[in-house]
Amino acid sequence: MSIVTVQLGQCGNQVGQEFFDIICNDAQEEGQRKAYSESSTERFFHETTHGDLVARAVLIDMEPKVINHSMSKAAKSGRWGYGDTSHFSQKQGSGNNWANGYCVHGPRHGEVVEELVRREVERCDRLAGIMAMMSVAGGTGSGVGTYVTQCLRDIYPNSFILNQLTWPYGTGEVIVQNYNSVLTLAHLYQLSDAILVHENDTVHRICAQLLNIKHISFSDVNGVIAHQLGSVLQPALTAGSHGVYSRNPLGDLVSTLACHPEYKLLSVCTIPQMASSSIAYSTFSWPALLKHLRQMLISNTKMEEGIDWQVRPPSVHPGGTERTRSLGGPGFNSSLANLLILRGKDVYSAETGGFQDPALYTSWLSSEEAFNLWKSPVPFNKYEKSATLVSNSQALLKPLDNMVGKAWNMFASRAYIHQYIKFGISEEDFLDSFTSLEQVISSYSQLC
Repeated sequence: MSIVTVQLGQCGNQVGQEFFDIICNDAQEEGQRKAYSESSTERFFHETTHGDLVARAVLIDMEPKVINHSMSKAAKSGRWGYGDTSHFSQKQGSGNNWANGYCVHGPRHGEVVEELVRREVERCDRLAGIMAMMSVAGGTGSGVGTYVTQCLRDIYPNSFILNQLTWPYGTGEVIVQNYNSVLTLAHLYQLSDAILVHENDTVHRICAQLLNIKHISFSDVNGVIAHQLGSVLQPALTAGSHGVYSRNPLGDLVSTLACHPEYKLLSVCTIPQMASSSIAYSTFSWPALLKHLRQMLISNTKMEEGIDWQVRPPSVHPGGTERTRSLGGPGFNSSLANLLILRGKDVYSAETGGFQDPALYTSWLSSEEAFNLWKSPVPFNKYEKSATLVSNSQALLKPLDNMVGKAWNMFASRAYIHQYIKFGISEEDFLDSFTSLEQVISSYSQLC
């Protein structure tokens, strides 16, 4: 089954180009990898009559520069490209204003975008779902992206929709980024099956501390996001798959992690991550990788450097048909569901029992239901062994709470509200969005 990707705005298009590049590189081998490569290619590309790989993607931006650059980089790779007519742009952007994107550009160009997506969907033998890649801080990615997601939900009501969101730097890229983020998240919570979040601050630290990059560019940041995303969506063997790679990665991901409509926020951790020059001189063992990854989950540490080993899960005591449970220690990150994806050498020997500990999960869901494991013996992106954890947990609670708090403080003083009202967003729309996200914050806060 195939995934149609919709790249929206500057961030979505740049991340998308890096993502397809990694996927294409990872699938370019034969031999024992043949079934893996064929499954990956079918998932993300279609082939022309000349055998060229074309990404199953639609590129949308209100300015042409980034789309032209992404298409040019893809073509120069010589391995894959974007469709000649699978893109849409205009001459003027959304001015970092969500309302301009959602209320003006979205409705004005919605039919064109729907037609481009429909063409890509019809090229699929079977549709696994749609992945929209976008930022939450700007105008086109967040505003047009939300409007397009709304249209796609109406047109494909029974298809899975995953929104991959890039969270802005906390120090601020755009003065109204918190307004844009609140409006985006509140609307997507009603439309999307799951929301996979990458935080720019976290990815930036990975570039600086793990990859040893001195002058970090957007390309470096996008490359880390693409690596993590690829490690989640490349073919893997699920429970009961009987040696056949999963047919519907989006469906499996959503049903595994986002089974409750109040909990849709997914975070990703991948280890190891290091400079490519160091990989050849490093050795990894599954016990060490999984020990670190488990503690990263428990302590809500986003990378393997600086893990707080003092954080412990609560103790769980069986008592009749009920479980009694003490509170987790300071900093403990409680989970609703976790998906562990292992790739590489000796993957079947890895012991994953530590992730099935009932103490890691909410008391109203058994650990057998809350934890899932996918495996692939094929190494990913040059790492002999790698582990990725996709978690529906309290990991994003603090950044969400901070973002809503900052937006509310601005709203209370009516700062910049007139810029949204003139495009058709009312104060009541803001209040509805705040109310919606306060409910999400409350739900995750009570996850224990």
